[in-house]
Amino acid sequence: MSAPMQRVLIVDDEPDILELLELALLRMGLEVMRAAGVAAAMQQLEQEKFSLCLTDMRMQDGSGLDIVYHITERNLDVPVAVITAHGNLENAVAALKAGAFDYLSKPVSLEQLRALVNSALRLPTCRSRADDAVSGLLGEAAAMLQVRELIARVARSQAPVHISGESGSGKELAARLIVRHSARCGQPFVPVNCGAIPEHLMESEFFGYRKGAFTGADKDRDGLFQAAHQGTLFLDEVAELPLAMQVKLLRAIQEKKVRRVGAAEEEAVDVRILSATHRDLAQCVQERKFRQDLYYRLNVIALRMPALREMREDVPSIAHVLLARIDTSSKIAFSNTALQALAAYDFPGNVRELENIIERAVALCTDAVIQPADLQLTPAVTEEVAGSVGDKYPLTDYLDQIEREAILDALRQTHFNRTAAARILGVTFRALRYRMERLAITEQDMPQ
Repeated sequence: MSAPMQRVLIVDDEPDILELLELALLRMGLEVMRAAGVAAAMQQLEQEKFSLCLTDMRMQDGSGLDIVYHITERNLDVPVAVITAHGNLENAVAALKAGAFDYLSKPVSLEQLRALVNSALRLPTCRSRADDAVSGLLGEAAAMLQVRELIARVARSQAPVHISGESGSGKELAARLIVRHSARCGQPFVPVNCGAIPEHLMESEFFGYRKGAFTGADKDRDGLFQAAHQGTLFLDEVAELPLAMQVKLLRAIQEKKVRRVGAAEEEAVDVRILSATHRDLAQCVQERKFRQDLYYRLNVIALRMPALREMREDVPSIAHVLLARIDTSSKIAFSNTALQALAAYDFPGNVRELENIIERAVALCTDAVIQPADLQLTPAVTEEVAGSVGDKYPLTDYLDQIEREAILDALRQTHFNRTAAARILGVTFRALRYRMERLAITEQDMPQ
């Protein structure tokens, strides 16, 4: 029994445009339904099921954004793409932020239309292959739960996502999880460290070149955009791009076309852009080190990866998971004091540093038990947590006392404003509340 024909809703108040779109989609073997405006489209979306909705931006009775909002607010399971006026980047970005799957610019290229439709129709297949929950990102802190939720949502669009966060916080892992849950899950994922490419080679590395374009160009060569065609290009450390390359990258993203070095013609590319940096990209814009127009184009959806010190309550559980990966024999365990030492450490290198620390500790530990000394943390932390603390307290009580005093001091400074105290302590509100409950700290403990 053959699969049912997939149905596309096209929305425009110009009959000629509807006819051209319908003809192109029918040639792709799709069933097509028309709507001559916003109101008609909303009615059909409520009554029928569609695999894709393709709408013009400006119509007499409303905007394509109205349709995007209608679909997202009602949680209708249909990707929607908008057709914008040529060069109107503001409308395209607004549509993506509102939840559109993608956009096309007028005049509509049939090649780009087919690429968009094929990507949208792949969504159900990839969703069935993806886990219900985003896996791979460890931790149950509120900040990490928000990251997982956002990844699940942005995976269903083609919108550019900019991932910020400190080194070692899992930016590339987040990018790979977005792709894994997206319509491009079976297509190429091409990561590139923008800071590792010499400036004089950037254009040929990104866009490729023709034979004879320069000395040594003995054959045609694809660039990163061609390698990522129909897939995803991940621009890591994007803040390191020189300004001259930023201009060319912006054009490639906007026009969805690139020109090889030495070529006369541009070629269409179907690439989703994900980017990341450990630097403050907005500050780079203020310092005129990064183009504002490129910043807005890359930062359509912002995803911030939390630092590990913001999830201290998760450190023991994350450490156990990493230990299980490293010690496949499952014979090595942490001592309680080692876990206490890890929980007190700030981890400037985040999860990557934690993994390296545990790998080293596995090699150094004796009797299959990891002790604080095996972790080789910085001297200040080692002395505070695992050094000689006198005979007055057992180590766990000593650590609790230090933590209690730090929390009470922050609460005194903020007149028991727990949100402000959490900010001072560098932890989430949820983490502070957990610690206060564990240490039985209440407002009655504050001096009158």
